[in-house]
Amino acid sequence: MGVLDFTKDAGEKLLGIGAAKAAPAADTASIADDANRAAAAAVEHYIASMGLSAEGLAVQVDGALGLVTVSGQAPDQATREKIVLCCGNVQGVVKVRDDMTVSAGSAPSQWHTVARGDTLWAIAQQCYGNGSRYPEIFEANRPMLSDPDKIYPGQTLRIPAQVS
Repeated sequence: MGVLDFTKDAGEKLLGIGAAKAAPAADTASIADDANRAAAAAVEHYIASMGLSAEGLAVQVDGALGLVTVSGQAPDQATREKIVLCCGNVQGVVKVRDDMTVSAGSAPSQWHTVARGDTLWAIAQQCYGNGSRYPEIFEANRPMLSDPDKIYPGQTLRIPAQVS
């Protein structure tokens, strides 16, 4: 999938943004490394808390660049995309480098960044030509979404390939 862009100021607050700023100058590099490792562990924990897993899952965070790199082998395309969303819908993340592979392939999803005033109905209308298909988008983004009425500007959503 390559590198995907996300909105830096939207998402889960998992990364201890600003923790390294209070450190003495001599220790900045080691504190930044520690912060990146802690951030990667937090993202991995978040992925696991969503009930998602991949063989050999590895997450690396470069907090200075707002970049998360994720690798491993997901069982299917949907799980791969949900793991990437977990990495990207985190406050402070600007890009996700997706180095994952899948065991069983399927058509990749489209991506939609939620704008102010968006609803799942309106997104389904725009993407599928039928607003009543919003439950498909909701289900494609579970468990990250717990309620179809609770989406926020800047959030990135999976829009599954249209099935006839």
